[in-house]
Amino acid sequence: MFAPTFAVAAALAPPPPRGGGGGGGEFDHFVVVDFEATCERGRRIYPQEIIEFPAVLVDAATGRLVSAFRAYVRPRHHPRLTDFCRELTGIAQGDVDAGVGLAEALLRHDEWLRAAGVVEGGGRFAVVTWGDADCRTMLEQECRFKGIAKPAYFDRWVDLRVHFEAAFGGGGRRVKLQEAVRAAGLEWVGRLHCGLDDACNTARLLVELLRRGVPISITGSLPAAPPPLEQARKQQQQQEMQQLLVPCGAAVCCYCGVASTGGVMAMPGSTQRRCFYGCGNWTAVSGATCPFFLMGGVVDCPIN
Repeated sequence: MFAPTFAVAAALAPPPPRGGGGGGGEFDHFVVVDFEATCERGRRIYPQEIIEFPAVLVDAATGRLVSAFRAYVRPRHHPRLTDFCRELTGIAQGDVDAGVGLAEALLRHDEWLRAAGVVEGGGRFAVVTWGDADCRTMLEQECRFKGIAKPAYFDRWVDLRVHFEAAFGGGGRRVKLQEAVRAAGLEWVGRLHCGLDDACNTARLLVELLRRGVPISITGSLPAAPPPLEQARKQQQQQEMQQLLVPCGAAVCCYCGVASTGGVMAMPGSTQRRCFYGCGNWTAVSGATCPFFLMGGVVDCPIN
C-alpha cells in the first residue's frame, strides 16, 4: 500500500507476546485507526476535515501487527494546510494535494481489509481508537456533512483508553497516548501526531494489554438508524416545526462554515418572537447535518 518508514517497519515486526494472556476474546482481528485533520493553533477550523487516514491490522491471537494502511486525503473546504497543521502532523502540502477524496480513502481502506481476508467470511474484527473522537466525531460528522457512505464497522469501536485506565488507572484525568505507552513499559516509536505512527503505537499498547490478560470489548457506538415508521414520524415533526417559523433576516454562520437557516418562533409560548438558527444543510429527511443549534440569538426580531 505504501513504503513504510523505519519507525513503522519496526512496529510491524514486534517480538511475540510474552507470557500468558493474549487472545482477543470475541475478536480475531483489530483495526487500529488514528486520523489526522485540518487544524489551526488556538481555534477550530470549520469544517474540520481528515487529511491522513491510517490503519494498522492486529492479529488478536498472536499479537502480531500484520500490515498497515495509509491514505492522504485532500481537504475540500480548506485545501491549504496551516503552518501549525504542517508542523504538528508532519504532513506536507504536497501530500494532501496528491491525496484522494475521503470517499476514495474509505474505499481503499475497505479493499485493504478485504485483501487481508478480514471482512469476508464473517470475520470477527473491531475498530480500535484512542478516545472516541475518531469515529464518533471526525469520521461520522465529515461523512454526514459531505453525504459519504461509510462501512458499518466504523459505527462501533473500542476506545483503548477505557481499557488502559481500567488496568492502570488514570489518576482522575484523561491519559494521553504517549503517556500510556510509556506507563505500559513500552518505548514510543516514530513521530507524535503522525497518524500512522500514532496508530502503530496504539496497536503496540493494545498487544501489551492483551498480553496482560485485559479483556478487550466494544466501548462506543453510534445510534442505530431509526425504523422506517419512526423516521417518517420524525420527518413529519420536522416539517411541522418548519411551519412554526417565519423568515428571519439575521445572518448567522453555522460552525460547519455555511450560512445557517433562520426563522422566528411564531408559536405562542416562552420562545415566541425569538430567533431560531439551525445548520444550513438541514433537510427534512436527515435533519441538521451539523449539531449546531441556537435558540434566542435575537429576542426582539419583529414579525409582521
